[in-house]
Amino acid sequence: MIRAILLTAILLLSGQALAQDRPSARASAAIQDCIKSKMPTGVAATCIGIVSDPCLERNNAPSTADMVNCVAGERAVWDDILNETFRRLREKLDETQKAKLREMQRAWIAARDKTCAFYWDYYQGTMATPMSAECVNRQTAERALFLLGFLNDAEGK
Repeated sequence: MIRAILLTAILLLSGQALAQDRPSARASAAIQDCIKSKMPTGVAATCIGIVSDPCLERNNAPSTADMVNCVAGERAVWDDILNETFRRLREKLDETQKAKLREMQRAWIAARDKTCAFYWDYYQGTMATPMSAECVNRQTAERALFLLGFLNDAEGK
């Protein structure tokens, strides 16, 4: 019975997170501006959380659903950046490198998903939902910045 309730909660929260799959223009601009200003100095990782953290603080995150929605808004931006960076980097590679990039990315996705799902395995409570969402956001952002480093190098930036 408890597992059924938890599964229902996960599905409901996932549905609310999906509502944030389209990043807001404001969130996208904030993160893009941060990356542009901090990437050359090597501290672009400080851009992670610049949208979700103020949202969590402003709303006092009264529920786990609110927490997930704050994080999902930022994750959508990082996901767009990751996908665009992957696409642009792929255009710069030869066929062998393209295949290895795709293989590397698939392995990373599997690792990210297993890593972030572990919050449920370990904590087994409702707080695991926002913790897992934050994990996906952070890992997606870190991956976007990782690939952006290769793209910048390929473009001579």
